[in-house]
Amino acid sequence: MSRRDGRANDEPRGLELSPGFHRLAEGSCLARAGGTVVLCTASIDESVPKFLEGKGVGWLTAEYQMHPRANPQRREARDGRGKAPSGRTQEIQRLIGRALRAAFDLDALGARTLAVDCDVLEADGGTRTTSVTGGFVAAALAVAKLTRDGRLDRPVIRDQVAAISVGHVRGELMLDLAYDEDSGARVDLNLVATRLGSIVEVQGTAEGVAVPRADVDRMIDLGLQGVSLLAARQAEALAGAGVALDALVVPRA
Repeated sequence: MSRRDGRANDEPRGLELSPGFHRLAEGSCLARAGGTVVLCTASIDESVPKFLEGKGVGWLTAEYQMHPRANPQRREARDGRGKAPSGRTQEIQRLIGRALRAAFDLDALGARTLAVDCDVLEADGGTRTTSVTGGFVAAALAVAKLTRDGRLDRPVIRDQVAAISVGHVRGELMLDLAYDEDSGARVDLNLVATRLGSIVEVQGTAEGVAVPRADVDRMIDLGLQGVSLLAARQAEALAGAGVALDALVVPRA
């Protein structure tokens, strides 16, 4: 089966990561995956939520927002402007937060908050997964700045984290779905995992007809293959920004 953009079924979209895109944020990355474009920024706040005060540990939180013209038709209002964030928005930003907290040692971060904002400028499928992948780069850049400034005296990154979608589409498995593939998929599965292949989260639902366990296992294997490729792109982008990722990673026992 041919795909709209000519990719092989096991080929992710061309991922472009532009670190340092935002001039004011401690860390930032413009992430492009096919037609999806997400601006990720990471900000440092030298305080923590009340439930962590006095404990000497840090926190990481995430927010996600769709630009009104991220889709072919303009949305009437942004989430949070005159209305509460939608259930979808809250679910996605919680996913991004969980994913990135798995990447960082919050005890080593100290009593400060790392806030990651993901703003979708253009949407063509995979906005949440692109947010996780670009959000990690932005957060790593913020941590690198803390280290350069002498505010961190030990590594705080456990491992790289990235995310990708896998679909069961017209009887075939496909990696990194664009919107037209996603909308017609029998199963759309989002996988968050580390560079070393540990799984952070799996989100997947069958539409109408259940799928065999063996197919789900194959989808996860394909997703892990994709995450490995994305992690290599993250490391390249950080290296291009002058950040030696290995120096920020907690040594393995």
